[in-house]
Amino acid sequence: MDSGALSDANLTNSYFSSSFIGVNGFGSPAESKYSMMQRMTSSSSSPSLLNDSAKNYSHSTHDPVNSPTSSLFSDFGGLSLSQRRKVRIHQHLLHQVNALFCLWVPKQAPNPTATEFIPKGAPRMGSMSQAAVATFPSPLFPHPGLSSSTAAGLAPGMSLSAGSSPLHSPKITPHTSPAPRRRSHTPNPNPANYMVPTTVSDQAGGAHIIQKETVGGTTYFYTDNTPAPMAGMVFPTYHIYPQTAPHVAYMQPKANAPSFFMADELRQELINRHLITMAQIDQSENTGVPSEVDSYHSLFPLEPLPPPNRLQKTSNFSYITSCYKAVNSKDDLPYCLRRIHGFRLVNTKCMMLVDMWKKIQHSNAVTLREVVWFSCCPTLSLVSLVFSYDFHAGAETMYSRHFNDPTADSYFTKRKWGQHEPPPPRQHAGLLPESLIWAYIVQLSSALRTIHTAGLACRVMDPSKILITGKTRLRVNCVGVFDVLTFDNSQTNHLALMPQYQQADLISLGKVVLALACNSLAGIQRENLQKAMELVSINYSSDLKNLILYLLSDQSRLRSVNDIMPMIGARFYTQLDASQMRNDVIEEDLAKEVQNGRLFRLLAKLGTINERPEFQKDPTWSETGDRYLLKLFRDHLFHQVTEAGTPWIDLSHIVSCLNKLDAGVPEKISLVSRDEKSVLVVTYSDLKRCFDSTFQELLAAIANGQH
Repeated sequence: MDSGALSDANLTNSYFSSSFIGVNGFGSPAESKYSMMQRMTSSSSSPSLLNDSAKNYSHSTHDPVNSPTSSLFSDFGGLSLSQRRKVRIHQHLLHQVNALFCLWVPKQAPNPTATEFIPKGAPRMGSMSQAAVATFPSPLFPHPGLSSSTAAGLAPGMSLSAGSSPLHSPKITPHTSPAPRRRSHTPNPNPANYMVPTTVSDQAGGAHIIQKETVGGTTYFYTDNTPAPMAGMVFPTYHIYPQTAPHVAYMQPKANAPSFFMADELRQELINRHLITMAQIDQSENTGVPSEVDSYHSLFPLEPLPPPNRLQKTSNFSYITSCYKAVNSKDDLPYCLRRIHGFRLVNTKCMMLVDMWKKIQHSNAVTLREVVWFSCCPTLSLVSLVFSYDFHAGAETMYSRHFNDPTADSYFTKRKWGQHEPPPPRQHAGLLPESLIWAYIVQLSSALRTIHTAGLACRVMDPSKILITGKTRLRVNCVGVFDVLTFDNSQTNHLALMPQYQQADLISLGKVVLALACNSLAGIQRENLQKAMELVSINYSSDLKNLILYLLSDQSRLRSVNDIMPMIGARFYTQLDASQMRNDVIEEDLAKEVQNGRLFRLLAKLGTINERPEFQKDPTWSETGDRYLLKLFRDHLFHQVTEAGTPWIDLSHIVSCLNKLDAGVPEKISLVSRDEKSVLVVTYSDLKRCFDSTFQELLAAIANGQH
């Protein structure tokens, strides 16, 4: 073996173990990516491993395992193919065990041929003899990614010299060795992580330079396998705004499917949600709205207030109800309060069901947070029960979205004698598209599945209690109200009637789907069922018709919401695809706004420095020193003019310059004074230093109480 260069295969198969050898000779298999590392110390009394009488270690003279004259070699050659595999597996296990538990001998110079350096069964340095190559077509323990012909150059000035006893060395383990520590602190992102080999030799393994690093008197040798960046690769040194992603730019809504939000529409919807969330009411002009309910304040009515005579009751709960937006003083978050007027809670056992509802977390159900008791007069004559739910700003009910048109019931209205019946409505001409109906079915059935699995029943599957946010997002509202209002104290098992209520949920779901298909609540009336089903048969698929019939018909056995999954079929994947496409659109819109906060903070800091009239009793503070450079940079940002003297306004120029200032790039710019008598050439890195030091000066003055 040549003393000037070592091959990777020779190094791996000799005194370089496949696992990193630690202080006491114990290696860690987790360090496989540092396979070429060896622990060595420097000592003048120890012979060099490379220059030990300048002799080569050949297998014919030093290898009792792989030598052709070895009995082990001849015995192995006489084995069958399956027996050879077993022997190789056994040798591989011995290799792993010895690599983990090889021991160092104190007060003794390391010997390349010693067993503590070489796992049993592994070939040593040097090239194998012709007989060995003929019998063994491949190495017993080949190193992944390396071959015997791969050359590894030695770093200049490096000497592979053995050291003194490792027991006298600093206690450095493989997990605290310098190479892993350095690699674990690699800056992120690292462009080299995205590089790929460009030549065939690189892809085949390539030449690796052995690196050396000494820590505390201990020298570590390793090969750095980190790929180098390709030549010509240039990455921006500051934030930039890329173009729209092509999968969003060329996204086309599928036929007969709900359209996606555009950027302006999404922005307008978010503004409306913020407006509703921050809305307040004048208590002096609306005395019917309570100022506080338990820990909730700033109540804002979300529905018309009930009349003063309190004779109007809702058709759902048989009690007068009102709905408010309120802020909880415990967490300062907005909630939706559903107030049940005139209901007195006589037994708190029903709170067991309320606790079960609190655990329901689903994307298509409004979560119940708590139930509180409220009285608006000191005599406790007017009591109410208040249900607190999550607040979803901008939501509207399914009733107001789809069933608020009185002319939609004209097809089911009875005709007088002599009047002609109008033609039935069609899809996109009075009826909802089928894809929208299936989108509602998937969401409602998903909410019912979660509720029924928890042992509860929805009991509010009604268009007036189903909320719609955005285009097609549904949420079932007012869950748990019926469980409290109809709670029976005489029953010992309060969940005994839940299976019946769950069957009623499926019937209610069928009525909601039929009403959507007819686009009219009149279609679910008993006298109009046959006419409604004929309308469904004409305009929609047989799967939708069969689903409605299954939900509305009486069954001899208990039905489950899972039974309708085969009827939904592959339409579930259609809705999943639409949801992910919408997510791509929203993420693209978010990417456009992600840097706005950083740029605003930068402008806010710059505004606190420029044109400050006085600081520390110095009226010229903002016009001198580093502040003067920042003032000229402010003019460079906002006060550019054309050759004709007209204002030159370019938003991309402002954003680009601010990003370069924030990153401190070495690019140079010319700052011209307002009288055009001075021109200063500075870099963005200089401006960033001036900017940071000046703002820190302001913060220090605040901390010290200076003016």
